[in-house]
Amino acid sequence: MENTEYKAVWTVNIQIFGVKKCFDTQKAERYFKERKIKYQYVDLERYGLSKGEFESVKRAVGLKELINIGAKEYKALGMQNLGTGNVAEEVLFKNPKLLKTPIVRNGRQAAVGFKPEVWGEWE
Repeated sequence: MENTEYKAVWTVNIQIFGVKKCFDTQKAERYFKERKIKYQYVDLERYGLSKGEFESVKRAVGLKELINIGAKEYKALGMQNLGTGNVAEEVLFKNPKLLKTPIVRNGRQAAVGFKPEVWGEWE
């Protein structure tokens, strides 16, 4: 009987969650385009994150990393007083404008902001 060796084929499944006006989101898209890596872009202002996507990213990077303290909504919604508990999590999930962008996912891995040093490890 012939011994057949199987190689695991690892594919990159990139999702970029961001807003078109965000410079770092544009830079993230350019990063993947230049490397001819296919990605799916999701407009946070239009679609937000599903509950599953939100939980996956939160597990990968932590809730605090997701919060954009520079967003207009941050003070308007009193996020500075909420910390990182369940209430803050619910407010963040329901208000995608509070999310720091871009959020780049590769399966269970994620990075928030322009992080080519992290994405390079995924290739």
